[in-house]
Amino acid sequence: MRKVTKINAINDYAPSTAKLKTAVYCRVSTSSEDQLASLEAQKQHYESYVKANSDWEFVGMYCDEGISGTKKENRNELLHLLMDCEHRKIDFVITKSISRFARNTTDCLEIVRRLSEIGVAILFEKENIHTRNMESELILGILSSLAENESTSISENSKWSIKKRFQNGTFKLSQPPYGYDSEDGMLIPNIEQAEIVKRIFAETLAGKGTRAIALGLNADGIKPLRGINWSATTIRGVISNEKYVGDVIFQKTYTDDKFKRHYNSGEKEQYYIRDHHEAIVSRDDFELASRIVEQRGKEKGVDKGIGKYSKRYIFSGIIICGECGSTFKRRIHQANKYGQYIAWCCNKHISSNSKDCSMIYIREDNIKLAFATMMTKLSVGRTVVMKPFIEDLRMIDEDGVFAKLNEIESLIQENSEQVKVLTSLMTGGYLEPALFNENYNILMTEFSKLKEQRSALENDVDGKKSLISEAQELNQYLTKNSCIIKEFDEALFQKFVLGITVFSPTDIGFRLKCGLTLRERMAR
Repeated sequence: MRKVTKINAINDYAPSTAKLKTAVYCRVSTSSEDQLASLEAQKQHYESYVKANSDWEFVGMYCDEGISGTKKENRNELLHLLMDCEHRKIDFVITKSISRFARNTTDCLEIVRRLSEIGVAILFEKENIHTRNMESELILGILSSLAENESTSISENSKWSIKKRFQNGTFKLSQPPYGYDSEDGMLIPNIEQAEIVKRIFAETLAGKGTRAIALGLNADGIKPLRGINWSATTIRGVISNEKYVGDVIFQKTYTDDKFKRHYNSGEKEQYYIRDHHEAIVSRDDFELASRIVEQRGKEKGVDKGIGKYSKRYIFSGIIICGECGSTFKRRIHQANKYGQYIAWCCNKHISSNSKDCSMIYIREDNIKLAFATMMTKLSVGRTVVMKPFIEDLRMIDEDGVFAKLNEIESLIQENSEQVKVLTSLMTGGYLEPALFNENYNILMTEFSKLKEQRSALENDVDGKKSLISEAQELNQYLTKNSCIIKEFDEALFQKFVLGITVFSPTDIGFRLKCGLTLRERMAR
């Protein structure tokens, strides 16, 4: 056997007399007293922990309080930490866990890669992962995917709470539209602005176009709610806003599983409340103005809505730009020439002529090759990737969802027993009807609340079960079809892939239905 000696890269850590400049990053997601107490405990622990190591020099602690971990842009202290790393003020970063550091897989991997490039290592204490010693990013990618799934679960619970307020009509609008003020969650007409709203509708009914109305308001020095000047789009928004007749529609927009907001075009339920507040214009005027604007749009060939094309191609609507969040559209490059090929391009990059997004096109044949390569790697490494991933999914229960579900089931059973006892006492003549009704109503109210809580928890459990089911199906396929995948298989892609994220023209991530996002390099 030949002797092989490993020569470490220049930026690999080697013992030296200089101490490692060590920083700590902490985060709590809410500003509650309990969470802030937890943050204070983390600060004390890590400051002592770092100072106790003679090879480390404590250079500071970076703490984000009451901040969600889904996007790094929202966390000022994390960005401050990264800037100090870039300026070589820090050699080593310690953090409690991946979920405290980043619940967004993309952010986590990008930060780790960048810090590794500049020679800064990270220690994730809970998972015992030291990025300096990692041979691969695969395990970190899986664990950060799990952290992202946990964040999604928390988001779903919050959405459930908001949905209940939609359903019972108790949801309070955070931002009143132009023409209204908000008082204790109710919309009250603003006298001055309401007159402008009436003017917009009156001029529309008189035959004036939206652009002409906007120009008139700007000429009179009237300012809109947002921005500097009125536009035709703003005027159309006023004319189509049901709040001006006293009604309200809840959930006009929604947040997807990547925490991006979209207009609701039927993807989610909506809730309509009639006569929710005082109207500014009559229903007849509102409906007639809406028909006038709609007819003018048809005459000009304006399409309504954002889904303006059908899903004709396998990648239609599922390729997302990692820079701006827009979808990619299919184009043919060098059409009718030798070397013609299909490319996919970011919509915002095209529409803004690259001003609002710098992401350039990617070739379709490269996407297909990257998928085949990714599936081959996954097939070869299935025993070290899929099985641990499935086990981790089964063990995810940090919020005690299953325990809470069992507890609620017990309370429901106890409630049913109490109802039976109460009914038997009533029928036996041991309880007055008035007292029976009082206690029965209390038990029924409690039963209704418990059912709602059980339903919310079951939805959470079903989401976890769905991910496990998808992961098991993928693992079974890989086990039965263990081989090198040389060509793109459309049926295979549709079976296991939810979408594609383009991080750069040479780096894309396949978002699998089981919750994993696996990145693959591409040629240009």
